[in-house]
Amino acid sequence: MRKRVALGAAITGALALTAVIAPAAQADDKYGNISVSGVSVNGGKAIVLGSTAKKTVKLSFTVTDNSGVKMATGYLFHGKNIDTADSAVLPSKDPFTCKKVTSTKSTCSANFTFTPGSNAINKVAGTWKTWLIAQAKDNNYVQKDNARSFKVLRASQLAGTNAAPEPVKKGATVTVTSKLTRANWDTGVNGGFGGQPVVLQFKAKNASSYKTVKTVKSSSTGALSTTVKAGVDGSYRYVFAGTAATAASNAAGDFIDVK
Repeated sequence: MRKRVALGAAITGALALTAVIAPAAQADDKYGNISVSGVSVNGGKAIVLGSTAKKTVKLSFTVTDNSGVKMATGYLFHGKNIDTADSAVLPSKDPFTCKKVTSTKSTCSANFTFTPGSNAINKVAGTWKTWLIAQAKDNNYVQKDNARSFKVLRASQLAGTNAAPEPVKKGATVTVTSKLTRANWDTGVNGGFGGQPVVLQFKAKNASSYKTVKTVKSSSTGALSTTVKAGVDGSYRYVFAGTAATAASNAAGDFIDVK
């Protein structure tokens, strides 16, 4: 059976991969009637990391073979393939824990910990992949070079919205401010996120939902500021939709009293 095992060590914030049993990088490989299904990383949700806090997620999948399941393992990585990955996260237990469901089926899983400044650095934010391999008791096996893609995103934060002056006369100008920042995994601190489109929304008093007023672009420091005309009592807030590498966020609303 051809099997690649990726070993890693954190070097200058990234994980260097070395193949120790290694044919050249290849596509999916399979022998026999073994199959893998239900691959899930973090319950299907994006993994959002702040500047410093670690986050542990679970990778799980179901393995089926008529002879029963012998073992399974996997890695989470960023890059074209596991052999050329520029960062990866190894499982807490290798091989995985496999729980027998029936004589031919087992659910296998392990935890993976993402650490800002180590296996999570700014340049690897975005789409990650899942490499896995499973073996049956009759030595059937299946290898998938990307069984599931998922997102690892830098957290963003919008400061609470401030609408001023307040109270304000109807028809007068209201200035609405906030600030957009995002996690910096390289430095360990949040920084201003400039040049980003952020939506200003308004919810009238007693209304059930916010409505879009306009789109505002953040300054080089992440500052947000725009003006509107006071109409009726209600709350303003800013909403950031996120990017391919940065998670979305909402600011807390600020109620304004119109006289």
